[in-house]
Parts: sequence; structure tokens; C-alpha cells
Amino acid sequence: MKQKPNGEFGEFDTLVGRVLAVPHSVIQKRVAEARELASQNPNKRGPKKRKRSTSTASRASSVRKRRVS
Repeated sequence: MKQKPNGEFGEFDTLVGRVLAVPHSVIQKRVAEARELASQNPNKRGPKKRKRSTSTASRASSVRKRRVS
């Protein structure tokens, strides 16, 4: 029979077992929720996520600029 480890290693082993028991789909869901909350923070440090414009609108505006010049 295999004995359970005692002390700090036993606590570590138990913790790792609990983390590995969480399904990957649950982890992906939690990460997506955390990203959503982080994107709503206006005081976030670092690079901000850009809002994409429609490709046809950006092309049309660049064509107008070229014609005017």
C-alpha cells in the first residue's frame, strides 16, 4: 500500500491534486471571465485592446484621402 506523505509535501501534493482535478473547460471559462472583467477596467495598465472598425469603412476613408490629395 502507498502511504500518504506527511508535512509540507503532503499539503503540496493534496493542493496539486485538487488543481489537476478541475476540468479544462472550467479553467477556460474562468480565464474568459477574468479577461472580460479586466477589459472593463478603465485604469488598466499596459496596452489597451483596440476596437476593430469594419474593413469597408476604413478602405473607403483611405480612398477618399488619396483622391483629395
